[in-house]
Amino acid sequence: MSSLLNESDLCHENAVVWLESPDELDYVRQALDKTPRRRGRPRYERDGRMVGYAELDAQAEADPDSGLQLRRVFFLLPHDRDANPDGPYHEGAPGEAVDPRTIEPRRVGDKTPRSQRGPAAIAANSNYCG
Repeated sequence: MSSLLNESDLCHENAVVWLESPDELDYVRQALDKTPRRRGRPRYERDGRMVGYAELDAQAEADPDSGLQLRRVFFLLPHDRDANPDGPYHEGAPGEAVDPRTIEPRRVGDKTPRSQRGPAAIAANSNYCG
């Protein structure tokens, strides 16, 4: 699934569960994963670590072919800024990264100067009109 999400992808979310404090993280990556349940901690099969996930309401329907639910998962990879501050994301951030303090159920989250950190990101944000 694409990690670049639309709010229409999230219409059945009713809670975001954090496994780590979002206040301690500059950004998190987000993706939609197929899971067998609407609630509870989903299985995680990536490098790095899961730092949070969304839970779905009772009206969320499973995919008719697979029987699986699409749920948002928040994660970080070993080369991300929190574990490797001088690494590839010392400035900038991956495309699917958003500021975890802006995430809510049914809301994708925003790229902020903190999440994007770097002169280009801060300059671009100062021209933002939305």
